[in-house]
Amino acid sequence: MTTLPGQAPVAPQAPRHPLDPEPVRSTKARAVFALGLIGALTGFFVGGVVPSTLALLLSRQARREAYASGGFLTGGDWLRRGERLAWAGLVLAAVAVVAAVVIGVVRLADAPYGHDYAPNID
Repeated sequence: MTTLPGQAPVAPQAPRHPLDPEPVRSTKARAVFALGLIGALTGFFVGGVVPSTLALLLSRQARREAYASGGFLTGGDWLRRGERLAWAGLVLAAVAVVAAVVIGVVRLADAPYGHDYAPNID
């Protein structure tokens, strides 16, 4: 059996039903991206925890709605980017908290322990 050179035949797509909705981008995907971006930009200042958490919670809802829509809600790329940015914001916030704790412990270790009396006090 031999095949002819050239493109492989493409199976014809079934025509869409006239009552099917048009595919649209999910507005929650845009919100997830915006919140993830804010979370990543303010993550190191620990203020990014709230928008990052909201972005991750909203992304779960957006994924459920996109799955239930049967492909008529798009925006999966924006959703993935927003989730990555949200996780980056949470990681930056965690790094900032750990750095603050380490700096605090080092400064506490340098501080004198107990009362600092004058040299002529026994």
